[in-house]
Amino acid sequence: MIPDDPARAAVVRSTPDFVGWPDDVARHYREVGWWAGRTLGEELRGWATRAPDHTAVVSGDDRWTYRELDLRADVVAARLEEAGIRHGDAVVLQLPNSAAFVAILFGLFRLGARPVIALAAHRRSEVEHFCRTTDATAYLCADVVDGFDHRGLADEMLETVPSLRTALVVGDPGHHRRLSTAPPAPGERIGVVERARPGDLALLLLSGGTTGQPKLGPRTHDDWSYSGRAMAEAIPYESTTVTLVSLAIGHNWPLTHGMLATFHAGGTLVLAETPDPVDCFELVERERVTDTGLVPGTALLWMDEAPWTRADLSSLRRVAIGGSKLDPELARQVEPVLGARLQQMFGMAEGLIGFVRDDDPEEMRIRSQGRPVSPGDEIRVVDADDHDVPEAEVGEMLARGPYTIRSYYRAPEHDRRSFTRDGYYRTGDLVRLLPGGFVEFAGRVKDQINRGGEKISAQEVESHVMAHPRIRQAAVVGVPDTVLGERCCVCVVPSGRAPGVNELRAFLTERGLAAYKMPDACEILDSLPVTALGKIDKAALSVAVGGRGDDE
Repeated sequence: MIPDDPARAAVVRSTPDFVGWPDDVARHYREVGWWAGRTLGEELRGWATRAPDHTAVVSGDDRWTYRELDLRADVVAARLEEAGIRHGDAVVLQLPNSAAFVAILFGLFRLGARPVIALAAHRRSEVEHFCRTTDATAYLCADVVDGFDHRGLADEMLETVPSLRTALVVGDPGHHRRLSTAPPAPGERIGVVERARPGDLALLLLSGGTTGQPKLGPRTHDDWSYSGRAMAEAIPYESTTVTLVSLAIGHNWPLTHGMLATFHAGGTLVLAETPDPVDCFELVERERVTDTGLVPGTALLWMDEAPWTRADLSSLRRVAIGGSKLDPELARQVEPVLGARLQQMFGMAEGLIGFVRDDDPEEMRIRSQGRPVSPGDEIRVVDADDHDVPEAEVGEMLARGPYTIRSYYRAPEHDRRSFTRDGYYRTGDLVRLLPGGFVEFAGRVKDQINRGGEKISAQEVESHVMAHPRIRQAAVVGVPDTVLGERCCVCVVPSGRAPGVNELRAFLTERGLAAYKMPDACEILDSLPVTALGKIDKAALSVAVGGRGDDE
């Protein structure tokens, strides 16, 4: 229900930690109804009231209705409060795809604490960065995922991060505190007073990152909730929608396209542990999945498996593909092979989301990555001097709107490079703006590798590689790959015996770098090429090593 108290909705939208929307802009977003004036905890309460017995989430043996999810969010909020977590606390949340993730996320929203979403694949380097950047008071993780014991990482974080007071574990807690999402025990008190306001910071989302450690995007209840509702309206989703999320739910796209948009429409969210086509096809048949989202590499695996599967995929209506640009020839094969409508899309943790609609022209469904989901989205395509380029010419895409952030969290140096004075976000994407407002992606401005939809900061990997005692110079570049889009290649000038790619991976693993950021290849060179200004010529490096294989 929209609050009657205007003072509750009209909150301050800028803090010392991040820049919010100007008052007049925020007022406009509320007046036109894009911002509904409800917290995410209140949204869940509304969904549960509207359709209490409709299935909300399916994961493994868990099958919860909206009423049950709402109750479990209450229980989680109460248990978090008992553990000492308070309104305004930052909590690093690192869980795999599971119903527990959903209940805990909404429990944090209801308590007014701020989840900092880490990927299950992250390790010490990233988790410590998130804890220190946000002054997190708690680290919330699973026990063991894919053979990695997060409880040991919790021990390290508690020893090294001064602000961290506690670690909570889903599953076997070891010597840490256990957090359960089970219904309340007889006599258990579950009363939690929601203290959050719609304009408050709701969560911090991982940015793809192009320099150093990943940056965090501050999302308010108002703007992030609207991003899911706008997506549900644009796709469109209905109460009969059953959405399968097989990609890591910690990314903004699975969170909004998968979870938030589905809930706004009153549909059902189905969570898979991995995108493996055999397992996912069984879920499609069993749950009568209607919609799902993939990255190009995963889509190719699904298309390879589809002709041989015995699973009934006839319920599948749409397959959204994004994360990196889909090759047009592959795009033409999606519908005949999978028997579902191709829906190209683009999106970013900073906000802007776009989709191809079902009734868009065939040429645009194949060529473009879609149109923004909201009438409030503003896009410019500019040259190096920020001058608008003519239609269909390539330039960098700038974006602002009712769910695109105006700054990163506690990152003023990055803000000066990433945002214009009038509030546009510099996406770093090179695009063409086509007739009808369609966007076609043409590359990247920033020093970033897009490996199967996972954005890897070249500078971050380089900084770890340079810590190796036998490496004098290093440069990380992306090289073309037909499945992943790009592979990560590290080019090194050694100062002694050259390390091979396996030795280097082991070294980076010891330093706590996430597995998806590991180099696919290591090229040993006598020197690195430089530009006329003396900078490492990464374009020349990428071309030079693009056709080579792994060095080992």
